[in-house]
Amino acid sequence: MKEIKVVVIDPVGLHARPATVAVNVASRFKSDVKVAYKSKEVNMKSIMGVMSLGIPTQSEITITCDGEDEEVAIQTIEEILKTQKVIA
Repeated sequence: MKEIKVVVIDPVGLHARPATVAVNVASRFKSDVKVAYKSKEVNMKSIMGVMSLGIPTQSEITITCDGEDEEVAIQTIEEILKTQKVIA
């Protein structure tokens, strides 16, 4: 299992547009991909799950990948979120 902790820097938080990009990227992988905020963890392949977290700016989130392609999955998701200027 691979895990990263990141801080959301987008002034609006993890809103619909970048959340959709993240869900689409996570969905490409066979690994289980989860995102956690506070005490709640959801499937990162579900837009409704990700949006239900209501992640505001300056929040620390944890992204975990568990499965056969976990290494590539975690790196790709982190890269995409940085490119979208969602995380630092």
